[in-house]
Amino acid sequence: MRSNSAQKVKLTSYDDLFGKPEIPTGETLLSIPLCELHPFKNHPFRVLDDEKMLETVESVKEYGILVPGIVRNRPEGGYEVISGHRRWRACELAGLEEMPAIVRDLDDDAATVVMVDANIQREDILPSEKARAYRMKYEALKHQGSRGEKNTADMVGEAAGDSGRTVHRYIRLAELVPELLDYVDQGRVTMLAGERLSYLGWEEQRTVVEAIQCGSALPSKDQAEELKNLSQAEALSAEQIAGILEKKKGASGSVTLTAKKISQFFPPAYTKEQIENIIYGLLEQWKKEQRW
Repeated sequence: MRSNSAQKVKLTSYDDLFGKPEIPTGETLLSIPLCELHPFKNHPFRVLDDEKMLETVESVKEYGILVPGIVRNRPEGGYEVISGHRRWRACELAGLEEMPAIVRDLDDDAATVVMVDANIQREDILPSEKARAYRMKYEALKHQGSRGEKNTADMVGEAAGDSGRTVHRYIRLAELVPELLDYVDQGRVTMLAGERLSYLGWEEQRTVVEAIQCGSALPSKDQAEELKNLSQAEALSAEQIAGILEKKKGASGSVTLTAKKISQFFPPAYTKEQIENIIYGLLEQWKKEQRW
């Protein structure tokens, strides 16, 4: 049974300043004890006690929660948070005991769509968060009977302005083993390379991780494509994985000097030939000092 401790919200000073939220017919605005709130199942977004959270906490202390969260009743009691996980955490850190929230009657699929759309436009979302969120929304829309695979993917990306193709790329990332997905989050493996690696079996992916941890280079998009093609042809071995990754490592000694970077060290009147002569002269001097 759900606790009766949740009471209807009374107007506060910020209601007079900002206006009371419009609550659709059939929904209820309650002030819910924090102990009765529960996270959304498999919530894909991080809730960090970072600098932005501290700013939110200070705002909550001064003004309260200006935008109520969205929750739904749980059969086992209490409420499941659909939108408002960061506000919930901010209330905890601010020392509040309750949070205002709109109670909606939503099934699992509808709740998933609302949860994803409420969070997907944040600027600090990691690729892994977007991948899991898009997969959850995609599956929810398919359960609801959306029309055709392409239309479903387009609908998934609407809230964030992503195309259906981009949505599919993110969903593929959710098939990566955690270590490779971390490399994508860190920007060490590109999204396109990660998408191609996602077509490898889990054991093959773990072999890639082991090769990287043993000193092989991180795969480029082209190398990931090569690994994908061999995997789909059932011709990918641990030796081939190591060999493909070593190709990039062996080429890592190449250096590119752009004109834009070099020009900052020379007067504007210097010609290309003058600049080259100075650079080669300095390199010759450095080589002699190294006693090669």
